[in-house]
Amino acid sequence: MQHYLISLLIFTPLVAACICLFLPKKFEKAFRAVALIVNVQQILWLLPMLVGFRASGMFQFVERSNWITLNLGSWGVLKAEYLVGVDGMSLPLVALSVFVLLIATISSWSIQKNVKGYFVLLLILNAAVIGSFVALDFLLFYLFFEFMLLPMFFLIAIWGGPRREYASIKFLLYTLLGSILILVVMIGLYTSVSDPVASQGGLLVHSFNLLHMMEPMNFISNTILDPNNPWQIGWFNARYWAFLLLFIGFAIKLPMVPLHTWLPDAHVEAPTPVSVILAAILLKIGGYGLLRIAYPIFPEAAMHFGMFVGIMGVLSIIYGALNAMASKDLKRLIAYSSVSHMGFVLLGAASVTEEGIAGAVYQMVSHGIISAMLFLIAGVLYDRTHDRIIDHYSGLSSKMQNFTALVLVGFFASMGLPGFSGFIAEVMVFLGSFRSNATNGVLHESLAVIATSGLILSAAYYLWTLQRMFFGPFHLKANIESDAIVDLTSREYVMLVPLAIAALCFGIFPQPMLDMIDPFAKYLTALVIDHGKAITLNP
Repeated sequence: MQHYLISLLIFTPLVAACICLFLPKKFEKAFRAVALIVNVQQILWLLPMLVGFRASGMFQFVERSNWITLNLGSWGVLKAEYLVGVDGMSLPLVALSVFVLLIATISSWSIQKNVKGYFVLLLILNAAVIGSFVALDFLLFYLFFEFMLLPMFFLIAIWGGPRREYASIKFLLYTLLGSILILVVMIGLYTSVSDPVASQGGLLVHSFNLLHMMEPMNFISNTILDPNNPWQIGWFNARYWAFLLLFIGFAIKLPMVPLHTWLPDAHVEAPTPVSVILAAILLKIGGYGLLRIAYPIFPEAAMHFGMFVGIMGVLSIIYGALNAMASKDLKRLIAYSSVSHMGFVLLGAASVTEEGIAGAVYQMVSHGIISAMLFLIAGVLYDRTHDRIIDHYSGLSSKMQNFTALVLVGFFASMGLPGFSGFIAEVMVFLGSFRSNATNGVLHESLAVIATSGLILSAAYYLWTLQRMFFGPFHLKANIESDAIVDLTSREYVMLVPLAIAALCFGIFPQPMLDMIDPFAKYLTALVIDHGKAITLNP
């Protein structure tokens, strides 16, 4: 069965979604139960993968099967495969997804409107997320990447807040723009890359295999993305433009300033479980795409634009933090803090150092845990009062002691306080950024120095929020009933406590995850530097 664990992770929720479609709408408890059973079953599929995974730069649990083969005559053969596998970057993100999706399902227990449609979309989204993190064929990755859009669009548009239509359309348009840019590059790569094994019979086989695309020798001579092709399009050659298109496409998903404006609106209007999935998992697709596709396929462009990527990362860190400080809505504050913290992923990737890339991956996992906890915290208050305005609360610690304790854990973890997972990730990103100039000359040390101001700003807006909402005399505004302010329920403990424990465990014991990530970081760093230099020296 180990040979099919990844497929079981992907297709179990799809099969469950199909079953739910044939159940009558009145069986609301059945839809909740099916979604929960699927999440538990995914954990059971995941455990053997975590136990059997061996720290190396190779892909493991690989599944491969012919998917599309089309003879195009003089144009050669179109070949796409069902090719999936995990390595030191994708397995932690798959584990994060399975964990967070379980929490989101429990959080969805309070959904009362069109329960059948909600859980069917949630199950489809589940499959698309897992598929995106394990696909090693570009066409397959793009299919899963696009498949995420519609469930998320409807989850916001139907179950969201008062401005849900605006937020959902804005989310769809932004993400669709990024998808189109990625599609353009995928087509260019398809026409430029051949399968070295399948093409030996004399007939050229065009491949979507991401592993083939990472090897310069597999590019067909004189094609548009051939590393030896001297074509210039304006300021740059075609490969540089392709990297920029991929970078913008994935940066929208990350999101990076100034392509971030869809995120606060989507978060504010989305129901709490959807905000949890959006912040904890979907944003990571952007960082994952950069490290899985853009950097290894166009290494010379990654080196050339490294300083630009680093500057955009620092801009996101500071701009996101300043907007969080100015936010009056608790959910909007957390949304802008996500923009700020995902900037560290860009900075770590831009450094092209082992520490920086390992820190970027660690930051994606850490932020996934912490942001899920923060949006659940906002959801706890909103479920009671239907009000998220920070100034409307004061002295909540006197009425909600246990809730306040978990808020402290979430806020301190997001601030990057030592002992929490965010601290480990950010320190590694800073180390990689500082060392980048000395090892490969990509980033200047000043970027790391400037980025540290993001830590000060995050401490400012979180401590300010704590002081205003949780300490001082108990006081409520805007006709909020004091009777509504009660401590956590059993279901809320089940959601929040595991996330708090995870943030602490990965802060105190980071080595198991670092052992998993480190071989990938070494492999990607060596590939980008070695291939980048070789292609640059032999244009």
